[in-house]
Amino acid sequence: MASALADDEVAAAPSALRTVLASPLYRGATVSLFLSGLGVSAAAPQITLFLVDDLHTSLTTAGLYYLTNITAPLAGYLIGTRSDRTGKRLGLFRACAVASAVGWFGMAASNQVWMPFVISALVLAFAGAAGSQLFAELHDSLQETVGTVGTAGDGVVSIVRMALTAGWIVGPVLGSLLAATAGPRVMLGATGLCTLAQIFPMGFARTASTARGPAVAVKSHSLHPPRPHADHVPRRPGLRAMLPLLAFTGLYCFVYAGEPIKYGYLTIYMRTDMHLPTAVSGAVIAIQPLIELILMPVAVITARRIGMMRLMIFGAGCGVGANLCFALTGNTAGMFAGQILMGCVWGVFAALGIIVAQRLLPEAVATASAIFMTSPAIASAVGGVTGGLGVNGLGLPHVFLLPAVFGIVATIGFAVMSRSRHAVA
Repeated sequence: MASALADDEVAAAPSALRTVLASPLYRGATVSLFLSGLGVSAAAPQITLFLVDDLHTSLTTAGLYYLTNITAPLAGYLIGTRSDRTGKRLGLFRACAVASAVGWFGMAASNQVWMPFVISALVLAFAGAAGSQLFAELHDSLQETVGTVGTAGDGVVSIVRMALTAGWIVGPVLGSLLAATAGPRVMLGATGLCTLAQIFPMGFARTASTARGPAVAVKSHSLHPPRPHADHVPRRPGLRAMLPLLAFTGLYCFVYAGEPIKYGYLTIYMRTDMHLPTAVSGAVIAIQPLIELILMPVAVITARRIGMMRLMIFGAGCGVGANLCFALTGNTAGMFAGQILMGCVWGVFAALGIIVAQRLLPEAVATASAIFMTSPAIASAVGGVTGGLGVNGLGLPHVFLLPAVFGIVATIGFAVMSRSRHAVA
């Protein structure tokens, strides 16, 4: 039996890859998400420098910029619920991508301190909803395609999600080079171009069920219902139905909250306290996304054996170990070990998180996708505040004990969910 399962798993990966390559929708979504990750990750490390150096704000005020992210989940929820009511995923995707591009162009042209704050809170809040609509469209398309529902479908989602991770690997390097050579305003404008360019790989594709019309029935062998048609407009999901998704997303936020603390203080700790050469500290930072990208397809295969929620217990536990390495080892090997463990964390959550979220709210997958994909905004705000207060009280490197505590809470929470009736196989 084990041998047969292994053979099926080996066969599933190339099947998923062939499915992506054969479908204009899946190919387009892959390229689109790569461009999205490339643009946003290029700008993310440079925004604080732009606020301080070009708009002459204080470090404290610049740090408050990240609190504007808290509007993103609300924007995502509004877009997601409208998508579930109308079924027009790709139209909303294009609208959010255009809004995101306008926001980044506005950031590049800002000449007053208040402008980036308002733009981020009111316009860029819709940026994350663009990707969530693509994942909702992928879910619907896979469900309606005979032979790609289930494990192969999970593989397709994982491959497309890997493109977003690949963009985040390349983006920070290109962003820093462009900001250094042409200035931060040019870099922010290039981010706007990348977000606008998300639209073009999708061509003139229309949402599948909209193109077919309401008269055509959808054949599906999945437990998930088909997307809404004109003659069936679903109600907005109630709070009771959303509780499992909200619990899962809250635990995910506990895992993610360590990221702003790590990016804010790990490099400083390695430079000022450990006195590591720049090349070594750069290698420490770079190894995490590399491990993440390698482990994402492995996570999909492993989840078929032990279940997705159980694998997330392992992922959250790796986050605890990573932060303990940062806080307690004090040497180069410990930094590499921590980043490798952190790569394991995001290899699991990046590959499977969106799949679990959609399965926890199957009657409203766009809403589920939007809530999950915009939740890191809240986690970043929480982590930023926690890190800022914690570093004053605990200092470096013991501030990393705080995300370790967050990780313990998440690990316990996922363990409880894995034993509940909401566990995802």
